[in-house]
Amino acid sequence: MALTDLATEETPPPRTMAGVDELDRVLGGGLVPSSAVLVGGDPGIGKSTLLLQAAAQFAHKGLKTFYISGEEATAQVRMRAQRLGLQQAPVQLACETNLRDILTTLEAENPDLVIIDSIQTMWADNVDSAPGSVSQVRSAAHELTTFAKRKGIAVIMVGHVTKDGQIAGPRVVEHMVDTVLYFEGERGHQFRILRAVKNRFGPADEIGVFEMTGRGLSEVANPSALFLSDREEPAPGSVVFAGIEGTRPVLVELQALVAPSPHSQPRRSVLGWDSGRLAMILAVLEARCGIPFTGLDVYLNVAGGLKISEPAADLAVAAALLSAREDAALPKDTVVFGEISLSGALRPVGQTENRLKEAQKLGFSSAMAPARSKIGDKPGLTVQKMPDLAGFVGEIFGAG
Repeated sequence: MALTDLATEETPPPRTMAGVDELDRVLGGGLVPSSAVLVGGDPGIGKSTLLLQAAAQFAHKGLKTFYISGEEATAQVRMRAQRLGLQQAPVQLACETNLRDILTTLEAENPDLVIIDSIQTMWADNVDSAPGSVSQVRSAAHELTTFAKRKGIAVIMVGHVTKDGQIAGPRVVEHMVDTVLYFEGERGHQFRILRAVKNRFGPADEIGVFEMTGRGLSEVANPSALFLSDREEPAPGSVVFAGIEGTRPVLVELQALVAPSPHSQPRRSVLGWDSGRLAMILAVLEARCGIPFTGLDVYLNVAGGLKISEPAADLAVAAALLSAREDAALPKDTVVFGEISLSGALRPVGQTENRLKEAQKLGFSSAMAPARSKIGDKPGLTVQKMPDLAGFVGEIFGAG
């Protein structure tokens, strides 16, 4: 075993760019040799479409690319390729589930990139259990990852997800691989989000945005403009949140509806955000600002099917709830962001400058942010600094 110190400099791994900016961004700047990538997502969301398009792009870049399907016959994969206009791509296809046969072929052919669709269909004959079982998935992932490291090839594996959105099988599979990507989206929306939740070769939590079209997935260079494209005149309950996804600022519309409840237990329904955090904000509004939501149904939706996890959305959610409750619309050219503490104070959030730059780029002239945010000069953009939630409520809605 050779030891080195922390000061030792090594050349960064070479990367191959797919030429699809959104995919390259999520991978951390392109595909790394000897890496194992796991891609998860709901059934029918477009994982196979995405990876077939990616395989074609990498093959055109000169990588010897194999696409091995354990779920579809090669004729079905060819039909999809024809529909996507990829029938001329130099990608080698195979339909196989026996892991020993797959590894024997890869050993002989020595490709640069192998796509396995999916890891749950792989079957190792040295493991005494059915395909898709925990032990089979663990064994197949281990064999493929070890092979990738030993032979210097890149392996991309598709993973099924459970009903709560986690990749099916043991969590150790996610620890084995170098990169874990989730392909997210609602079937009713045309947007698809490719999100990195782990990446040893780049930033985690990076996102790439795609639009599902008749010709497959097309990349979206400016997600903010797309998420706000259907926004109409100012309406009660509608607020634009300036968020950060990975290293990218994204503006998205939050929509709230507050209505009298006919039930003894009012409903609290949330799409695209944490329901526990919504309950916390409702409690803070009542305890610190004296604004009750008792007897009122509350609905909150993140427009476009995006899922938001950062606490910087707290202030925008509170603004949307108050706007819906008071039936008073915020100005259309205003963005809102900030974290709310249980005391009702507003905490500054990271990357404030990037959020404001994105807002300016899309024509917003006003922003509401916590008072302690560090904000430089912004010609053409008025920033209202709010000390606490009660002050925000009084300033905007004349209540509190």
